[in-house]
Amino acid sequence: MSLLSVNKLSCVKRDRILFEELGFSMQAGELLHVQGPNGAGKTSLLRLLVGLSLPDSGSIQWRGEDIRRTPGQYQSELCYFGHKLGVNLALNAIDNLRFWCRMQGLPTNQDLYPLLETMGLVGLEELPAGQLSAGQQRRIALARFWLKSCPLWVLDEPFTALDKQAVALLKSRLAEHLQSQGLIIMTSHQSLDFPLPVRELHLEYRL
Repeated sequence: MSLLSVNKLSCVKRDRILFEELGFSMQAGELLHVQGPNGAGKTSLLRLLVGLSLPDSGSIQWRGEDIRRTPGQYQSELCYFGHKLGVNLALNAIDNLRFWCRMQGLPTNQDLYPLLETMGLVGLEELPAGQLSAGQQRRIALARFWLKSCPLWVLDEPFTALDKQAVALLKSRLAEHLQSQGLIIMTSHQSLDFPLPVRELHLEYRL
């Protein structure tokens, strides 16, 4: 049985149909690369998939259950990286990550400095996030994928504003997740070169 199933999904924004009757399913260890021009509905689809928006019609099932029936359980099994990073600019990297862990029900007393070193943020841990570059702020948000163990990862343009080192680090982490039988759904304007097959979903801009 598929872990994730999308059935006849439709989305309308400002009286314009972004997509309709959309359907696909995913098994463990698969990556789905959502592609399409600006305005085609890529971000809208990802927001539907993580339960932040409701479809105009259709359903999304996780482990055979509609995600609207057990939203808390579904949220516990996914990690989402969207356009809005959810990083408090007044807090430093450590406090941001501890706050996120608390919101996710994860331990807040763990040593986060090794993770900061992995993310290239050592030496910046005392600075408010608002004083960091866009790429450094995104590294704080992306660190969540090292903190939360869950099967479904959904990422919206995660490589934006990252340098080559950070892109390579994230690609390595994504590949590890796939090899551990995780699922990934993501958008990206960059090519995805992973050792495992990448599925593609193309959305067209509709007038």
